[in-house]
Amino acid sequence: MYPRVTISPELREWILATTRAGHGVDDVLRLMKENGYDPRQSRSIVAEVMKLPLAALHANTGKPGGLRTRHPEAPEVVIDGRTIGIPVSVDAPALRVLDGLLSERECADLIELARPRLQRALTVDSEGKQQVDHRRTSEGMFFRAGETPLVATIEQRLAQLLGVPASHGEGLQILHYGPGQEYEPHYDWFDPALPGYDKLTARAGQRIASVVMYLNTPERGGGTAFPEIGLTVTARRGSAVYFAYEGGDQSSLHAGLPVLQGEKWIATHWLRERPFGQGSRH
Repeated sequence: MYPRVTISPELREWILATTRAGHGVDDVLRLMKENGYDPRQSRSIVAEVMKLPLAALHANTGKPGGLRTRHPEAPEVVIDGRTIGIPVSVDAPALRVLDGLLSERECADLIELARPRLQRALTVDSEGKQQVDHRRTSEGMFFRAGETPLVATIEQRLAQLLGVPASHGEGLQILHYGPGQEYEPHYDWFDPALPGYDKLTARAGQRIASVVMYLNTPERGGGTAFPEIGLTVTARRGSAVYFAYEGGDQSSLHAGLPVLQGEKWIATHWLRERPFGQGSRH
């Protein structure tokens, strides 16, 4: 976590004077980085001083023209005759709990398709390479985009629900957590301050949203916690949590809580600004 920054009068005046002199926000952020300011803190500071929406600055972390998701609106959305309930809506981060996104049969079939292919779940390091991370103790696998009719159906359902073509999605990831396993607090977006950022985003841009779909109901534990907003979403078979971010929204910090009894199966789908294609999986 990064501590909240107090904006000194001198820094505030420097930002205003620099922009009045004809320099853009990108120049201000670059100069702040060169002088030792953390890029995420810098965006928050500049947004406050300039009275700009933080999302507008986050959007600048990707290349121009990137898509953004449409946030489903309560109380429910109907996709291809399927009613998806929205019992919980949050503005920051943009977050929706989605009831009935998957049927019981779809959940069971995804688990059985994934089970033989499970391996220790990996994360992406600062150079864009996959690594074992002590914070993530689950096992998992990736489906290729549209690999099976079921996978293609779910990808299309999410595309219609969120208003972003299925081509912008990374491969559907299935994760399995046993008793005591968890994923400690983390962000899904790629940090622009990391040396591998350009490589990670060169093809498809920044991640813009996540959908975590629950394929079973653990006996105890296993929810998804959002500590910055004091919310825990209960893992319930067939439901999901969708949340969007603009490449730096710290309120999107989240964690897969430890499974206290039983097991947990989830399907995770990440969306990008531009088409993802069929290359490496993150």
